[in-house]
Amino acid sequence: MIPVAVIGAAGYAGAELTRLVLGHPSFELKVVTSGQDEGRLVRDLYPALAGCELAYTAHSAAAVAEAAKVAFLAVPHTAAMALAPALLDAGLTVVDCSADFRLRDPDVFTAWYAAPHTAIDLLEDAVYGLPELWRDLLPGTRLVACPGCYPTATLLAAAPAVRAGVVVSQRVVVDAISGVSGAGRSLSQAAHFVNATESVEAYKVGSHRHTPEIAQALADLGLQEPTVVFTPHLAPLDRGLLSTVYLEVDPTLSAEEAHAIYSEAYAGEPFVTVCEPGVQPATGHVRGSNRAHIGVVLDVQSGTLIVTCAIDNLVKGTAGQAVQCANIALGLDETAGLSTPGAVV
Repeated sequence: MIPVAVIGAAGYAGAELTRLVLGHPSFELKVVTSGQDEGRLVRDLYPALAGCELAYTAHSAAAVAEAAKVAFLAVPHTAAMALAPALLDAGLTVVDCSADFRLRDPDVFTAWYAAPHTAIDLLEDAVYGLPELWRDLLPGTRLVACPGCYPTATLLAAAPAVRAGVVVSQRVVVDAISGVSGAGRSLSQAAHFVNATESVEAYKVGSHRHTPEIAQALADLGLQEPTVVFTPHLAPLDRGLLSTVYLEVDPTLSAEEAHAIYSEAYAGEPFVTVCEPGVQPATGHVRGSNRAHIGVVLDVQSGTLIVTCAIDNLVKGTAGQAVQCANIALGLDETAGLSTPGAVV
């Protein structure tokens, strides 16, 4: 068994990581940390994890390095860059769920996160952890930068068309909707039940931090100088994310060809389903799972390919993807601990 630590384990992403590690056939959970809930038993904070006897401890890279071989970082942005160097120096594999190592240009990071990057030397070593698109970079890596939940769904929706060379405009428009758990466990006015229920709201319009991450990845996929118009929305869901991506495509492309591009691109992928023509994905269909469901529609009159991707923001959007990346990095079965279907109702 591989000893594992979850740092920041009391937040929603950390709790999902705790759940998945506890059920993993090759992982043994040794350490869970939380600055806010130090000393509290996991089972007391999250009764659904009643089988876990661990208590949350203070954040300590030294203690984690002594007890574990793999560390999942489910901490706020800028906190991971303070922890990762010591963990890597101690020989651990680090899977970071924050944004600290996603952007390769530290100046871009500073511009969007309003903080200097303090581990610049690690940026070139970090592998962007979206397996369906860059799986070949993950085996043996020791620092994984897991994508954000919005970029995950958006890039899975855009990638096949971009790679196939049928996208004819650098402008990519994205409308995406997330459940309230995407805002994290900390209290806020936006996530307050009375404000969130029975209401849908666009937020951080034109200024969301995932914008440069999406643009960087689209360029890596082959789209020259992409311009991303990204509008996120908050919906009264506890979990789930739906991203709809609009791509201007070659006018000779047919609907059948577009669908075939996606079906072929994701053939054999264990966690991606391309819906049949005329069928659209829904967040309820992937709830609690590491799956992504993709719908493909060609609007012939406007020459626009409309691709919609549904994921669970806490699983494929965060914790499940982190485990998937760790599996590949460590040479394990990619689906280990992740093959259980989501809830039907």
